[in-house]
Amino acid sequence: RLQAAAPRHVNEDNARFLLLAALIVLYLLGDAAVFSALELAHERQAKQRWEERLANFSRRHNLSRDELRGFLRHYEEATEAGIRVDHTRPRWDFTGAFYFVGTVVSTIGFGMTTPATVGGKIFLIFYGLIGCASTILFFNLFLERLITVIAYIMKSCQQQQLRREGALPRESPKNLCGAVGGLAGWKPSVYYVMLILCLASLLISCCASAMYTCIEGWSYFDSLYFCFVAFSTIGFGDLVSSQNAMYESQGLYRFANFAFILMGVCCIYSLFNVISILIKQSVNWILRKMGSGCCRQCQGGLPRARRNVIMPGSDPSETGGVMDSEVGGRRPSEEMISMKDFLTANKVSLAALQKQLSESTNGCRLQTGTQPRDSEFSGGVGAFAIMNNRLAETSGDR
Repeated sequence: RLQAAAPRHVNEDNARFLLLAALIVLYLLGDAAVFSALELAHERQAKQRWEERLANFSRRHNLSRDELRGFLRHYEEATEAGIRVDHTRPRWDFTGAFYFVGTVVSTIGFGMTTPATVGGKIFLIFYGLIGCASTILFFNLFLERLITVIAYIMKSCQQQQLRREGALPRESPKNLCGAVGGLAGWKPSVYYVMLILCLASLLISCCASAMYTCIEGWSYFDSLYFCFVAFSTIGFGDLVSSQNAMYESQGLYRFANFAFILMGVCCIYSLFNVISILIKQSVNWILRKMGSGCCRQCQGGLPRARRNVIMPGSDPSETGGVMDSEVGGRRPSEEMISMKDFLTANKVSLAALQKQLSESTNGCRLQTGTQPRDSEFSGGVGAFAIMNNRLAETSGDR
């Protein structure tokens, strides 16, 4: 029944959300236990060594513990303003400020440089609001174009393979839409896309780590660790690149550092989005397994469906046009009329989304001579398409 179809869909969405939330909580609890087991003993040892050094220094220089702790608090205040024991570059010259604003809009936020004045903090709120939103939009546009390029390359490889096997006639390179016989409905596998993004992210991380090892003096493992923390926008701040006062080929290094961070963040962001699709598929699989037993129990108590009732997702043509004509000389029931309205409004939504994905993969659009009905999908897919579909201001028609 139509009255039961919509609430069931909403309940499935709620179940997916609650299951994912529960899995995330379990994931956090498990990870917290692992990190506590790995790091707590080291923290206690470091604290014990520090207390011993503090006591020895206080005794050697005849200083009270309170005076020494007060001096260390003053140093912590100076550290917040950018003062360090080692000679480092000024934090708020133009180069340092540019590095800071880059970490803000990319949401990395290392924390080694923070505004100390009231004016700087107020300006950061408004600057970060626009800057972060613009950068997220840039990441979405980058993701859309990256997936399109990957799909085009994979489509070309698939075409070449089919031509070698003789399953696809040789076409002109300009006629990208002509090979519908052998590749109709073909779309790249999400697993291949994830593999390509993993390799790209790993390549960028390895090259950047080699540069940081040579110039910053970090170990290669620490450099890889920094790359993941920075590229994933976690940004702990325990390791931060380009902080020394002078480097060999300083201008070239800072440009390479900026380029690596930009490419790494874009690739990791794209990889996270692809992995999220696999996580959603896993959650759906768990829900199906959890609900299969309930569905079998419920099916035994459901009444048999009437012969001419149209169910969601069915093809009206298979019922002999029962929705557009009277059945057995009688007017269709109100339930069937509601189902007709439901299908008319919603039957092409998923098909239009699949069609847009297929067209972006094939590098062409269907030449029908008319604009498709669900043209709101032409602006993209995913979060970007949702904005175009739900907000008229972003549709480009105004």
